[in-house]
Amino acid sequence: MAHWLFKSEPETWSWAMQKKKGAKGEPWSGVRNHTAKLNMKAMKKGDLGFFYHSGEEKAVVGIVEVIGEYRPDPTDEKGQFGLVIVKAVKDMPKPVTLADCKLNPTLETMSLVNSFRLSVQPVTATEWKEVCRMGGLK
Repeated sequence: MAHWLFKSEPETWSWAMQKKKGAKGEPWSGVRNHTAKLNMKAMKKGDLGFFYHSGEEKAVVGIVEVIGEYRPDPTDEKGQFGLVIVKAVKDMPKPVTLADCKLNPTLETMSLVNSFRLSVQPVTATEWKEVCRMGGLK
């Protein structure tokens, strides 16, 4: 199983909104970056991801599961980009901020720390375990 990080502006799509979608989940649409597209193409059903609030909060606030693999994004008129479907799995007991990640030597090579503009990012197994630990999950 691979791990990922999905970024969203909470004013546009928040963790609370994601949770309200329940077991049917929600398409992660609107991505218009080729690297993020390749990351989504690599996702498999059952992969887990951090749900990250960008903007002012800048924190991992929950965990999502990929329940639908890559497919065309109907919001893309040119047909170049796709989406995956994710559902909320659990809250992060303690949000893990970008500032906290930057201070942690274990996370110094994490994509979030180094290329924080990318909306969909891979997360290594070591990074996954460390962010979960920092957020109060075992």
